[in-house]
This record gives sequence, structure tokens and C-alpha cells, in this order.
Amino acid sequence: MLGFYKNFPTNVHKIMHLTASTSNKRLQLATTQILHKLNGQTLSLEDIAYPSVPQCLVNFEFGIAEANNFNYLNREETDRTLKVIRKKPVQVMDFLCAIQYYKIRTEKKIPLKFDYYMLRFIFGKESTEIQVYHERGPRHISPSEIADFVINKIDEKLSKKV
Repeated sequence: MLGFYKNFPTNVHKIMHLTASTSNKRLQLATTQILHKLNGQTLSLEDIAYPSVPQCLVNFEFGIAEANNFNYLNREETDRTLKVIRKKPVQVMDFLCAIQYYKIRTEKKIPLKFDYYMLRFIFGKESTEIQVYHERGPRHISPSEIADFVINKIDEKLSKKV
């Protein structure tokens, strides 16, 4: 089933509850589009979190769950996901987020260890719950900061605030 990861951990590191004045369908479409857009973008760590590493760049790679796997959100996978959501919104959307860090030294990018997160969006009638699980890595971005960052990006896309 697209969007649902069978082995999502039960003990998560962060849970947030959101209310949105928009439909679940619109929220799911916006979330998928935002995560696709973030793939491959290079940002400063300072734009996302309190910088634990000075002069550090960040790249995101998001994938959407399908049974026991995650599919990278490239254009083809994003279009397929949007088509499913337009037909019938889902109740749960699980994503894998790999975060690459690069320290900048004299115009050279030095790779650091990756962070791996899983994000689960549970869409209810009144609110949406986001669960964040840090799988492994140095945790340069905390579970709260990754959730806040994604929510802020969704807010920017939607005319109605989450």
C-alpha cells in the first residue's frame, strides 16, 4: 500500500499534533510536493536548526513508503503518489528522510555522517499527527527541528496555515 510502512517504529522520538483549515487531500498533496521539491536542494544547517556544526550545508533525500520499502520521491514517484491522493486521500503517509551534511572548508565540501529519520503523518478528521523517529546518525538536526522545518515549508505552500 502506497504511503504505509509496515515496520514503522512504535517508540518514536517526537509527536506533534496539527490542525489545518484545509482538507486532508490538499494537505497530502502539498506535503508530497514539498518533500519532492526539497530533494536535492542544498541549504545551510542554520536555515533548519540551531547549527551544531558551523559552516555546514545540508541535502535532503525523501522517499515515500510502499509496504516494506521506501521509493525515492523523484518526478515519476511524486506524480504516481499525487494521482493516488487525488483519487482517494490516504489515512497514513510514511516517509524516509536521509540528511547529508557537508562541512565547508576553503571552498571544499567535506562529507559528514548522514542522519536517517522516518516521518509518519496520520490524517484525522480534526487534526493531523506527525511522528518522527530518528533511526541513526549524529542528530545534527533534532526530531523537533525536522518536524518544524517540514511544517513551515507546508505552511509556505498553502494559503491557509497549518
